[in-house]
Amino acid sequence: MTDLSHGHSPLPNKRDVAASFSRAAGSYDSVAAFQRDVGQQLLTRLPAQLQAPRWLDLGCGTGHFSRALAERFPGSRGVAVDIAEGMLRHARPLAGAEYFVAGDAERLPLREQSCDLLFSSLALQWCGDFAAVLREAKRVLRPGGVMAFSSLCVGTLQELRDSWQAVDGLVHVNRFREFARYQQLCAASGLRTHSLEQQAHALHYADLRSLTHELKALGAHNLNPGRPGGLTGRARMQALLAAYEQFRQPAGLPATYQVVYGVLVKD
Repeated sequence: MTDLSHGHSPLPNKRDVAASFSRAAGSYDSVAAFQRDVGQQLLTRLPAQLQAPRWLDLGCGTGHFSRALAERFPGSRGVAVDIAEGMLRHARPLAGAEYFVAGDAERLPLREQSCDLLFSSLALQWCGDFAAVLREAKRVLRPGGVMAFSSLCVGTLQELRDSWQAVDGLVHVNRFREFARYQQLCAASGLRTHSLEQQAHALHYADLRSLTHELKALGAHNLNPGRPGGLTGRARMQALLAAYEQFRQPAGLPATYQVVYGVLVKD
């Protein structure tokens, strides 16, 4: 049973997620400015006095933050874990971490009390069982260790969701956990909550095609189970464009991401 199961459809199948992000490995960095911005903000939230001789970059993607962590903690040794083999193949030659390992956040391939910092930026929204992720974090962290994560919650891409709702009422946009659910699960995790907040990031696009191309290049386009299959007809696309146009602002068409930033400590 996932923690998204009450009244919601389940999260995407892990194999679909891994395959989608593997395919996107080559194009990811060219469109990942928002992802880098969020990860950067997460780095600034780390406790100032934190020492992390051993760290884990969970959902490392192309390894951007593995390299940032290696720089932040000179002389440290890191493990980068991702469910998508394609991302790891891309990340390995660029170094940063000592090891690049294929693995699942709900069953980490690490020993107990083996790291001082578990850093995970914009990966855990794909995990159906966030309680299991927190249990694993608690298991692999040493006493005094920190779990720092950013994720997405309900309200992400709401403009796109509302536009599709107006067209056909089907789910074309990935579903995410509610912020209140993150609060409950973190409170029940046995880790101390140092900080947990939700922040909206609004991006703007010249047109809808730019947004949908970017989602595809990131590997983050619609991965919902039971998503509508087949080609979307031209008339439906025209209706979608018209519906989305109603959100237009002077800066362009907005796409709002509701980002969760959490820093938890193992006492």
